[in-house]
Amino acid sequence: MLKAELEKRISVLEKEVALLKEKVGQENKPKKPWWEEIAGKFADDPIYDEAMRLGREYRLEQQEKFDD
Repeated sequence: MLKAELEKRISVLEKEVALLKEKVGQENKPKKPWWEEIAGKFADDPIYDEAMRLGREYRLEQQEKFDD
């Protein structure tokens, strides 16, 4: 192989290694848990509040069935 060909291949490999190192570095960064990402997005939303009320009501009804 000619020197120019080797230099070109090495250059391509160096770029690929740099991209891989960057990708691995990003994956190792601690990510926020999903619930922290969405926390507060439904603040003061009456539809969300109603959904939570209905869910709570359903859970209480289910609990009463098992307590009998």
